[in-house]
Amino acid sequence: MTVRSLFPTLIYRAPLGGRDPRHFTQRLLDEAEALRLHDEAGQAWSDTHYVGGYTSYATHARLHRTSSTFAELQRRLMPHARAFAARLRYDLRRRTIDMTDCWVNFMPAQVAHGMHLHPLSFLSGTYYARTPRGSAGLKFEDPRLSKLMAAPPRRADAPPALRPFVTMPVRAGTVILFESWLRHEVPATRAAGERVSISFNFAWSDKR
Repeated sequence: MTVRSLFPTLIYRAPLGGRDPRHFTQRLLDEAEALRLHDEAGQAWSDTHYVGGYTSYATHARLHRTSSTFAELQRRLMPHARAFAARLRYDLRRRTIDMTDCWVNFMPAQVAHGMHLHPLSFLSGTYYARTPRGSAGLKFEDPRLSKLMAAPPRRADAPPALRPFVTMPVRAGTVILFESWLRHEVPATRAAGERVSISFNFAWSDKR
Protein backbone atom coordinates (compact mmCIF):
# COMPACT_ATOMS: atom_id res chain seq x y z
CA MET A 1 0.00 0.00 0.00
CA THR A 2 1.21 3.51 -0.84
CA VAL A 3 -0.17 6.74 0.63
CA ARG A 4 1.26 10.00 -0.69
CA SER A 5 0.92 13.55 0.57
CA LEU A 6 -0.03 15.88 -2.29
CA PHE A 7 -0.83 19.59 -2.64
CA PRO A 8 0.69 20.74 0.67
CA THR A 9 -0.14 24.07 2.28
CA LEU A 10 3.08 25.67 3.49
CA ILE A 11 3.46 28.31 6.22
CA TYR A 12 6.73 30.20 6.71
CA ARG A 13 7.87 31.48 10.09
CA ALA A 14 11.16 33.16 11.05
CA PRO A 15 12.65 36.00 13.11
CA LEU A 16 12.75 39.26 11.17
CA GLY A 17 16.51 39.59 11.46
CA GLY A 18 18.66 42.53 10.51
CA ARG A 19 20.63 44.91 12.70
CA ASP A 20 19.27 45.58 16.21
CA PRO A 21 15.76 44.17 15.58
CA ARG A 22 14.41 45.27 18.99
CA HIS A 23 15.32 48.91 18.42
CA PHE A 24 13.97 48.73 14.89
CA THR A 25 10.69 47.24 16.09
CA GLN A 26 10.34 50.07 18.60
CA ARG A 27 10.72 52.56 15.73
CA LEU A 28 7.92 50.78 13.91
CA LEU A 29 5.74 50.90 17.02
CA ASP A 30 6.40 54.61 17.55
CA GLU A 31 5.39 55.44 13.96
CA ALA A 32 2.36 53.18 14.15
CA GLU A 33 1.19 54.90 17.35
CA ALA A 34 1.63 58.33 15.75
CA LEU A 35 -0.26 57.22 12.67
CA ARG A 36 -3.19 55.96 14.71
CA LEU A 37 -3.30 59.18 16.70
CA HIS A 38 -3.57 61.40 13.62
CA ASP A 39 -5.48 59.15 11.20
CA GLU A 40 -9.02 60.34 11.87
CA ALA A 41 -10.39 58.79 8.67
CA GLY A 42 -8.80 55.47 9.58
CA GLN A 43 -10.24 55.65 13.08
CA ALA A 44 -13.72 56.27 11.65
CA TRP A 45 -13.36 53.36 9.21
CA SER A 46 -12.13 51.09 11.99
CA ASP A 47 -15.10 52.02 14.19
CA THR A 48 -17.31 50.30 11.61
CA HIS A 49 -15.08 47.61 10.08
CA TYR A 50 -12.52 46.84 12.81
CA VAL A 51 -14.65 47.33 15.89
CA GLY A 52 -12.69 47.99 19.06
CA GLY A 53 -9.33 48.25 17.30
CA TYR A 54 -7.56 50.24 14.65
CA THR A 55 -6.17 49.39 11.21
CA SER A 56 -4.68 51.68 8.59
CA TYR A 57 -5.82 49.31 5.84
CA ALA A 58 -8.41 51.71 4.40
CA THR A 59 -6.34 54.87 4.64
CA HIS A 60 -2.61 54.10 4.74
CA ALA A 61 -2.04 50.71 3.12
CA ARG A 62 1.30 51.44 1.42
CA LEU A 63 3.36 52.59 4.36
CA HIS A 64 6.57 51.27 2.78
CA ARG A 65 6.21 54.01 0.15
CA THR A 66 5.62 56.90 2.56
CA SER A 67 7.86 56.06 5.53
CA SER A 68 11.59 55.34 5.59
CA THR A 69 11.08 53.09 8.60
CA PHE A 70 8.52 50.95 6.82
CA ALA A 71 10.70 51.01 3.69
CA GLU A 72 13.40 49.45 5.87
CA LEU A 73 10.88 46.84 6.98
CA GLN A 74 10.26 46.05 3.33
CA ARG A 75 14.01 45.55 2.79
CA ARG A 76 14.19 43.21 5.77
CA LEU A 77 11.17 41.23 4.57
CA MET A 78 12.35 40.73 0.99
CA PRO A 79 14.81 37.89 1.80
CA HIS A 80 12.02 36.07 3.63
CA ALA A 81 9.63 36.46 0.69
CA ARG A 82 12.25 35.21 -1.76
CA ALA A 83 13.13 32.25 0.46
CA PHE A 84 9.48 31.26 0.84
CA ALA A 85 8.80 31.64 -2.89
CA ALA A 86 11.81 29.41 -3.59
CA ARG A 87 10.55 26.80 -1.12
CA LEU A 88 7.21 26.86 -2.94
CA ARG A 89 9.11 26.22 -6.19
CA TYR A 90 7.74 29.28 -7.95
CA ASP A 91 9.60 30.01 -11.17
CA LEU A 92 10.90 33.54 -10.63
CA ARG A 93 13.50 33.56 -13.36
CA ARG A 94 13.13 36.85 -15.23
CA ARG A 95 10.50 37.85 -12.66
CA THR A 96 10.55 40.16 -9.64
CA ILE A 97 8.76 40.18 -6.30
CA ASP A 98 7.41 43.49 -5.02
CA MET A 99 5.64 44.50 -1.83
CA THR A 100 2.35 46.04 -2.90
CA ASP A 101 0.64 46.73 0.44
CA CYS A 102 1.73 47.36 4.02
CA TRP A 103 -0.50 48.49 6.89
CA VAL A 104 -0.67 48.41 10.70
CA ASN A 105 -3.19 46.78 13.03
CA PHE A 106 -3.92 47.42 16.72
CA MET A 107 -6.01 44.74 18.44
CA PRO A 108 -6.92 45.21 22.12
CA ALA A 109 -8.61 42.46 24.13
CA GLN A 110 -11.84 41.07 22.62
CA VAL A 111 -11.09 42.44 19.13
CA ALA A 112 -11.26 39.84 16.34
CA HIS A 113 -10.60 39.81 12.61
CA GLY A 114 -12.80 37.24 10.86
CA MET A 115 -11.92 34.74 8.13
CA HIS A 116 -10.58 36.36 4.95
CA LEU A 117 -7.96 36.06 2.25
CA HIS A 118 -5.85 38.55 0.27
CA PRO A 119 -6.92 38.83 -3.39
CA LEU A 120 -4.59 40.11 -6.13
CA SER A 121 -1.46 38.94 -4.30
CA PHE A 122 0.49 35.71 -4.26
CA LEU A 123 2.25 35.94 -0.88
CA SER A 124 0.94 37.64 2.26
CA GLY A 125 2.07 37.84 5.82
CA THR A 126 2.42 39.64 9.10
CA TYR A 127 5.24 40.97 11.23
CA TYR A 128 4.44 40.97 14.93
CA ALA A 129 5.65 44.11 16.69
CA ARG A 130 3.92 43.60 20.06
CA THR A 131 2.27 40.45 21.40
CA PRO A 132 1.12 40.62 25.04
CA ARG A 133 1.17 37.34 26.94
CA GLY A 134 -1.87 35.30 25.94
CA SER A 135 -2.30 36.97 22.54
CA ALA A 136 -4.42 35.03 20.07
CA GLY A 137 -2.50 33.25 17.34
CA LEU A 138 -3.03 33.31 13.59
CA LYS A 139 -5.72 30.77 12.70
CA PHE A 140 -5.64 29.08 9.28
CA GLU A 141 -8.45 27.21 7.58
CA ASP A 142 -7.97 24.02 5.58
CA PRO A 143 -8.53 25.20 1.97
CA ARG A 144 -10.35 21.93 1.24
CA LEU A 145 -12.89 22.45 4.00
CA SER A 146 -15.74 23.54 1.74
CA LYS A 147 -15.23 20.43 -0.43
CA LEU A 148 -15.24 17.76 2.28
CA MET A 149 -19.04 17.48 2.00
CA ALA A 150 -20.10 14.22 3.72
CA ALA A 151 -16.81 13.61 5.57
CA PRO A 152 -17.00 12.61 9.26
CA PRO A 153 -15.26 14.75 11.86
CA ARG A 154 -11.52 14.35 12.39
CA ARG A 155 -10.22 12.45 15.38
CA ALA A 156 -8.95 14.52 18.30
CA ASP A 157 -5.43 13.15 17.79
CA ALA A 158 -5.29 14.08 14.08
CA PRO A 159 -1.95 15.73 13.16
CA PRO A 160 -2.06 19.45 12.31
CA ALA A 161 -1.85 18.76 8.55
CA LEU A 162 -5.18 16.92 8.72
CA ARG A 163 -7.13 19.29 10.96
CA PRO A 164 -9.76 21.71 9.60
CA PHE A 165 -8.16 24.63 11.47
CA VAL A 166 -4.65 25.22 12.77
CA THR A 167 -3.63 28.16 14.95
CA MET A 168 -0.02 29.27 14.90
CA PRO A 169 1.23 31.05 18.02
CA VAL A 170 2.56 34.57 17.49
CA ARG A 171 5.52 36.27 19.09
CA ALA A 172 6.94 39.76 18.80
CA GLY A 173 9.84 39.91 16.36
CA THR A 174 8.48 37.08 14.21
CA VAL A 175 7.43 37.03 10.56
CA ILE A 176 4.75 34.66 9.27
CA LEU A 177 4.21 34.22 5.52
CA PHE A 178 1.55 32.24 3.65
CA GLU A 179 0.07 32.06 0.18
CA SER A 180 -2.53 34.75 -0.31
CA TRP A 181 -5.37 32.37 -1.19
CA LEU A 182 -5.24 30.76 2.26
CA ARG A 183 -8.11 31.90 4.49
CA HIS A 184 -7.13 32.99 7.97
CA GLU A 185 -8.41 34.93 10.96
CA VAL A 186 -7.37 36.41 14.30
CA PRO A 187 -9.70 35.20 17.06
CA ALA A 188 -10.57 37.46 19.96
CA THR A 189 -8.17 37.35 22.88
CA ARG A 190 -8.40 38.17 26.56
CA ALA A 191 -4.78 39.25 26.78
CA ALA A 192 -4.11 42.52 28.56
CA GLY A 193 -2.61 45.19 26.34
CA GLU A 194 -2.71 45.65 22.59
CA ARG A 195 -1.44 43.23 19.98
CA VAL A 196 0.27 45.26 17.24
CA SER A 197 1.05 43.75 13.87
CA ILE A 198 2.07 44.93 10.42
CA SER A 199 0.47 43.10 7.51
CA PHE A 200 1.66 43.08 3.92
CA ASN A 201 1.19 41.59 0.46
CA PHE A 202 3.59 40.66 -2.32
CA ALA A 203 2.94 40.46 -6.05
CA TRP A 204 5.17 39.39 -8.92
CA SER A 205 5.83 40.83 -12.34
CA ASP A 206 7.97 40.09 -15.40
CA LYS A 207 11.29 41.89 -15.55
CA ARG A 208 11.40 44.61 -18.18
